[in-house]
Amino acid sequence: MEPSDKKLRELKHLLDEAEEKVAAAKRILFEQVYKEQAENLDDSDPNGANTIVEGIFDGEEMIDSSGKKYPIPQNYASKSKLVAGDKLKLTVVPDGTFIFKQIGPVNRKRIVGKLTESGGNYKVIAGGKKYHCLKASVTYFRVNPGDEVTIIVPKVGECDWAAIENCLSKTKEGKTLSSGK
Repeated sequence: MEPSDKKLRELKHLLDEAEEKVAAAKRILFEQVYKEQAENLDDSDPNGANTIVEGIFDGEEMIDSSGKKYPIPQNYASKSKLVAGDKLKLTVVPDGTFIFKQIGPVNRKRIVGKLTESGGNYKVIAGGKKYHCLKASVTYFRVNPGDEVTIIVPKVGECDWAAIENCLSKTKEGKTLSSGK
């Protein structure tokens, strides 16, 4: 092993650690922003039969006005193309069923990027930034690392999560193929 290889591995390790710490700091910051947005939501049910909870989608979960988190089914988030900052309503039926509904989408923008994968986690690199994507979105659109995709992110503000809107081109053995999906 040459000294330059060892230094390159060490540098990559340091960059990976720094990236993880920045991502953790952003998660904490974004969680606080979404919690503040959720503080003014109305949780009343006019019929009184169901429990109604409103919250803000953070890319993976819904955060209510008290900061409590509710996991969103990935297939619902993917097919509904939920974006961080969307306002959601959760209806808890007396039998324990959870029903989520998007009630206030944030303004959105679309960006084109390439899908990457590392350790089972998917990201899209677009506009010099990495956005996390739900695995359910990757499987729903049948995209693979290297494919060019359109993602949806909030028009205003920062976020680490994106919804995949569509696949623009697929890669196979170094060749780009157009996608009909």
